[in-house]
Amino acid sequence: MTKFNVPDMSCGHCKAAIEKSMAAADSAAKLEFDMEERTVVIESVLADDALTAALKDAGYDSSIV
Repeated sequence: MTKFNVPDMSCGHCKAAIEKSMAAADSAAKLEFDMEERTVVIESVLADDALTAALKDAGYDSSIV
């Protein structure tokens, strides 16, 4: 489980884009969003760099918290 700061995530559209990208990378991934803090916790079998790449594919820069 890894927590990412996603500074440009601000709305439901952002959340949907991230969910779609993560589902494509790992359909079993579990995501927990905190829109106020602009963070997402991702539980996945993928390595952190693959998760970062999936967030980037969704259009969002991120950093591990």
